[in-house]
Amino acid sequence: MKILLTGVTGYIAQRLLPVLLNNGHEVVCCVRDKNRFNKKKYLSQNLEVIEVDFLNEESLTQIPEDIDVAYYLIHSMSTQSGDFENMEQVCATNFKNRIENTNAKQVIYLSGISNADKLSKHLSSRKNVETILSSSKYALTTLKAGIIVGSGSASFEIIRDLVEKLPFMIAPRWLKTKCQPIAIRNVIEFLLGVIGKAETYNNSYDIGGPDILNYKEMLLQFASIRGLKRRIVIVPVMTPKISSYWLYFVTATSFALAKNLVNSMKVEVICEPNNLALLLGINLIKYEKSIEMAFDKIEQNQVLSSWKDAQTSEIFNKGISKFIEVPTNGCFQDIRSLKVDNAAKSIDKIWAIGGKTGWYYGNWLWEIRGFLDQIIGGVGMRRGRKSDTELTNGDALDFWRVLYADKNEKRLLLFAEMKLPGEAWLEFKIDENSILTQTATFRPLGLLGRLYWYSVLPFHGFIFKGMINKIAITDI
Repeated sequence: MKILLTGVTGYIAQRLLPVLLNNGHEVVCCVRDKNRFNKKKYLSQNLEVIEVDFLNEESLTQIPEDIDVAYYLIHSMSTQSGDFENMEQVCATNFKNRIENTNAKQVIYLSGISNADKLSKHLSSRKNVETILSSSKYALTTLKAGIIVGSGSASFEIIRDLVEKLPFMIAPRWLKTKCQPIAIRNVIEFLLGVIGKAETYNNSYDIGGPDILNYKEMLLQFASIRGLKRRIVIVPVMTPKISSYWLYFVTATSFALAKNLVNSMKVEVICEPNNLALLLGINLIKYEKSIEMAFDKIEQNQVLSSWKDAQTSEIFNKGISKFIEVPTNGCFQDIRSLKVDNAAKSIDKIWAIGGKTGWYYGNWLWEIRGFLDQIIGGVGMRRGRKSDTELTNGDALDFWRVLYADKNEKRLLLFAEMKLPGEAWLEFKIDENSILTQTATFRPLGLLGRLYWYSVLPFHGFIFKGMINKIAITDI
């Protein structure tokens, strides 16, 4: 079948895409910016990538008419500007209008469980999108999930941060809220299984694992699996705003996402019974097993996708391509060059930078800079990196975003997503003579930007010198 896949840079779609290709489907991927999608890692002739912005109706003409099935995996909950409910409504309306003019027989939509009488803004918006997507021109199959557990998922990483960082938690009341977590493997099996399944046409299904737990039980079971002793005290006085800040400062989530998550976590998300798992022959995975499976992937360095990769600065709404050409006019630069001992080893060091490896020199200063960024609402250093050894375009890397990564060219280009009075790039490149050039570029915004550059200049002198020495001299 020819399948249209949306939300391709998101967590779910990155897991679904290789499975669709392995099953012999022809897949058309909709991305807002081709530079954020690494087509090279998919060794398939059945993959086509098109640039589509679902907020811009005109761009949807790129979608081919001869598609058979379309996945709608778009959401805007983590947006830091604008009204995400309105954005989701516009995206869904534009999608529907275009798909109705194609040959698509089925649209598959992944939503959230919305059985409670009172819903959060996020779940209400998801429910509204389902209404918008309903059509007489194609069949709509809606799958509704609650907490999705898997390596790199938002829920998994937030729970992991809380459990591994806090031996004692004073927690809000919503930790008593019940939910029905589902393993990412089961989610992909459901998404794949309903393709062309006539019994699922124009039907909606709640999908969840076999366990019904509250969030406190999920945290404690996670701790038990990791061999950690944790104590949780629930207090009734923690307001939603305080809860949001609690999540923001302890975990890697943005404040905008933390606020929406807190509002959603106050709502019970328990499945209404249905026979879909039986119909598709899916064995539901228990919560504890899904945690163990996630850590197996992490330990093998096989995390295929992370929710952090989709969490980008609003500056990238115009596309990453606008920032790949590093400017020089009106910019400050710190350029250092050094001959490397071993180009291959130095490239490996560059590709392992950040995350658990650190920045090779003055890590405590990087941590302080990340903490200061977090205090003023930035991403800080909490995001880490998806893989310990691999980088691809669009990856999150501490408070940087990977703009360009090509080992054959021996070039890595990063863009800063920290709060700055300007824009910053960091580039590493090794030429044919084994000369490593490390370039930090800063384009200031007004007088404040210039004052910022000169205030950090003394630190650059030894941080950047120490970093290039550690990368170039591979026996250090």
